[in-house]
Amino acid sequence: MSILTRVCTTASIRKNIASSRSRLFRVALAWCGDQMVADDLVQETMALALQKSHQLREKERLNAWLYSILNNCWKQHLRRYRPHENLDEQQPGEEPGPDYRVGQMEVVTRVRTAVAGLPVEQRRVLALVDLEGFAYCEVASILEIPIGTVMSRLYRARKALIKLLDNQTGEMPGAAIPLQRVK
Repeated sequence: MSILTRVCTTASIRKNIASSRSRLFRVALAWCGDQMVADDLVQETMALALQKSHQLREKERLNAWLYSILNNCWKQHLRRYRPHENLDEQQPGEEPGPDYRVGQMEVVTRVRTAVAGLPVEQRRVLALVDLEGFAYCEVASILEIPIGTVMSRLYRARKALIKLLDNQTGEMPGAAIPLQRVK
């Protein structure tokens, strides 16, 4: 590979890494439930990815590679900062908005609260499969777990999510808004 080709490829990879920020943030936020922590995780992930971009062997596996780095950053964060407060007790705040968005915000709040009620391992699998659309084998590779574990965690997460959302129906006004299945 010529020097010019290598430089162009590296520049292209760096551009793709930068454009992945919002997707990485979405997953990090789903995992940790805190915008500041999620932003720090994404920043650390992108910094590592840019430093190590020369190590990426297959350009088409960039997304899986980035999410693997994010997963490793998340593990390091959990090791460093043992939370004194249960992450599942944190609830997202409600943002007042125009009337036409109130219903949407209630659904978002209900779903976020229900997802926050799931165990961390189930949240991670649920976010990668249902939020980002990764295949089970890619999630298994990213999280470094067997594919059977991915499937069982996803099954249990979806079952628990349905149960949690059903339990919330009587608690929140506007709960009659139907939820649509993403995948």
